[in-house]
Order: sequence, then C-alpha cells, then structure tokens
Amino acid sequence: MNNSKGGIYRKFIKRPMDFILSLLAIIVLSPVFLVVAMLVRTMLGSPVLFKQKRPGLNEDIFMMYKFRTMTDERDGNGDLLPDSVRLSKFGKFLRSTSLDELPELLNILRGDMSIIGPRPLLVQYLPLYDVYQKRRHEVRPGLSGLAQVSGRNAISWEEKFNLDVEYVDNVSFIGDWKIIIMTLKKVFVREGINSETADTMEYFEGSKVGGQNERN
Repeated sequence: MNNSKGGIYRKFIKRPMDFILSLLAIIVLSPVFLVVAMLVRTMLGSPVLFKQKRPGLNEDIFMMYKFRTMTDERDGNGDLLPDSVRLSKFGKFLRSTSLDELPELLNILRGDMSIIGPRPLLVQYLPLYDVYQKRRHEVRPGLSGLAQVSGRNAISWEEKFNLDVEYVDNVSFIGDWKIIIMTLKKVFVREGINSETADTMEYFEGSKVGGQNERN
C-alpha cells in the first residue's frame, strides 16, 4: 500500500506536476500536433480527432481525445469493416510511434487523466470488472502506465489488471519517473503495440475464473 511519502506525492504533487508537464509538452510539441493533424486530415479525412467516452478516477466518465487512425470504410449493409481493414498503414505508424495519443495531453491538462496511471479502457467494460479489477479506478488514468512499459498490448488482460493494481498500491514520484523514462524507450523501439492475436488488443470479456484476482 502507499507509504506516507507516496501519499504526500499522490495528494499534493502528482496533479500539479501533471499540469506543468502537459502544458510544457503541448507548447513544445505544437508543431508536431499541427503536422500530424494536417496529415490525418489529408490521408484519413475528417474528423481529425477521435473522441470516445472513457471511465476515469472513481469511474467518472470523460471524453478522451486521440488522433484518428482508422478510415470509415463500411460493408454493403453500412456496418463498419473490421479494425484490421480500416487501420491504414499511416494509422499503424501513428500507433507504433504513439503519435496518435498526443491529444491526450489536453485530457491531462484538464485533469481527466495523469501522465502516469492505468490506461483508460472502454466504458462497456465497467460491468465486467470484479472487485479487484475495479481498483484501477482509484487513481486517474494515465497516458502511460506500469502495464504499458511491461508489455502494453502484448500481455494478457489478467496481467494488465494485476500491474494496474500494483501501480495503484505503490504510487510514488520515483516510480512515475521510472515509468516515464521506460515509456520513452518503448516508444523509441516500438515494442508491444499489438497483441499476438489482434491488430490492437482483444476485447475484454470478463475474467474466465470469477474472483481469481482476489488472492493477489
């Protein structure tokens, strides 16, 4: 669990640090924002930003922003084609470099997210979590997190949730900066972007063994 120093960091330092770092990143990376936005508009069309509701701290719902990476291609019935078809080469490049996630800096600036924390997942997963897995919402979701630097989409859901809760129980200044440094390395070498069986990550369908995480 959090020690006294970790509690002080989490309560008084983490949010101001997030605000300052996200603001600086937005200013410094503004030319990159502009170039990526123009390329997305040219190669994938509009809207440039992908917006989706995600659960945040205490499961409060917020609108998360990312650069668009997929087309709107549909079949004869008007249904969207599979992700593997709609995810273009350019979209794969944005994901492999994590450039698609740059707009999340706006979410961090607003206080919806943190630099480091469990990744915000889909709203429809909320009823599927067990008590242990729900603990990932005890902190703000992050642009990156312990699960991301430990395998990102290449690890199983159970491993990911275990790492999320491990982070929640051990939030610290040093720990966050270790994850930031590891994240930069992961982005540079483009590791763990996809799972072994899907173009991104398989949908979570609930734990196969009820309450199996309670022992952790």
